[in-house]
Amino acid sequence: MEGGELPWLLVNEIGGIRGILHSHVPFLKKHFHLITMKEFLENRKDVGKKVQAIYLWWHKPVIDKELLQSLPNLKVIANSGVGMDHLDLKLVASFGVKMANAPRAVSSSTADTGMALLLASARRLVEVHNISISQSMEYCEADILGVKVTGATLGIVGMGSIGYKIALRAKAFEMNILYHNRTRRKVQEEQAVGATYCKTIDSLLQQADFVMLVVSLTPQTHKLIGKRELELMKPTATLINISRGAVVDQEALVAALQSGVIGAAALDVTSPEPLPRLPSLLLSREGWASPAEARGVPAAGRKLVPLPLA
Repeated sequence: MEGGELPWLLVNEIGGIRGILHSHVPFLKKHFHLITMKEFLENRKDVGKKVQAIYLWWHKPVIDKELLQSLPNLKVIANSGVGMDHLDLKLVASFGVKMANAPRAVSSSTADTGMALLLASARRLVEVHNISISQSMEYCEADILGVKVTGATLGIVGMGSIGYKIALRAKAFEMNILYHNRTRRKVQEEQAVGATYCKTIDSLLQQADFVMLVVSLTPQTHKLIGKRELELMKPTATLINISRGAVVDQEALVAALQSGVIGAAALDVTSPEPLPRLPSLLLSREGWASPAEARGVPAAGRKLVPLPLA
């Protein structure tokens, strides 16, 4: 069936690793005639003239000059998430194409992920799971019990829609909440979640037991957390990144974890993403300091357990 009066929408693929979800297809087909990149490439000359929109899922298809030149009637590119750091917006605009994103569509889900990482790292769930299924593990140090979340201080770097939802969730866990943002929230909004504004990121890093990164990737936030910032954090603190991998200097993070400068890291994102399987220090389970080791506890009578790295 031809698209008829429906506008043609280009997607990377349906299903698979980088394709749109099958559950999205019925809705999209009500409004568009769907065409995949494979179908487009097989008949670029004819199909290219009909495509009026592109739907990006997992940053695919890649938007470059060659693709834009192949779509003379393209009007809009819709990004399935909020972040658009993977796009050359000036290039897109030069072709007269509009950009759309979904700044609030996944705010709650992302906030849930942030809290899940915080809880998993605090209670060391990944390690305990590995221990529970290990045939060789006989015992482990008492510190495997982890740390309390209730009463701990959470520092949120980036108090936009997602950051604020994280604060709402953290309040339910009776956490003390600090935040740093380019612009301060209204007093009423701060009071609603019990959050205290930090004028500088340094002040937040020095006080927080958990540091949650919730910023967009920009030239200003690229490697926002590096060696200096990590050294400001408590040696028992956990860094949680749910923004973009490049917001953290990954080499500095590895060094900080290996030397016990900070207690742990829980990462939803990395750079590159996904990490290459080998070699990757972030994926290695050798050489990490245990919490007891980081505090100078004698090695006798304890079992070395790698730090949680979700």
